[in-house]
Amino acid sequence: MDFITGEIVGILLFFIGLYGLMTKKSIIKTIMSMSIMESGIYLFYVTINYAPGSVPPIGQQGDAPFVDPVPSALMITAIVIGIGVTAIGLTMFMHYKQKHGITHWSRNRNQ
Repeated sequence: MDFITGEIVGILLFFIGLYGLMTKKSIIKTIMSMSIMESGIYLFYVTINYAPGSVPPIGQQGDAPFVDPVPSALMITAIVIGIGVTAIGLTMFMHYKQKHGITHWSRNRNQ
């Protein structure tokens, strides 16, 4: 199965999250969809430059190709930011639920 790669799975995760983001009315499901989209982006960027047999650039010996560490470092930063965004989103959801008593984006309680 050579067609199932990290890039393909990352793109699929992104679009699954995008579908959930566009179709769900629940705030919790929206936050979960954003997290799924973020996971797809992380996977895509980490695997985009993968080459079998490559080695880390520190202490490289021989003529083996080396791995670029920049995408991995950027994704570690993005993961930390994503956790912060999720935490703030959940905090805002808790305050919204306390104030309005509903868990959907619509303020109309009759829906």
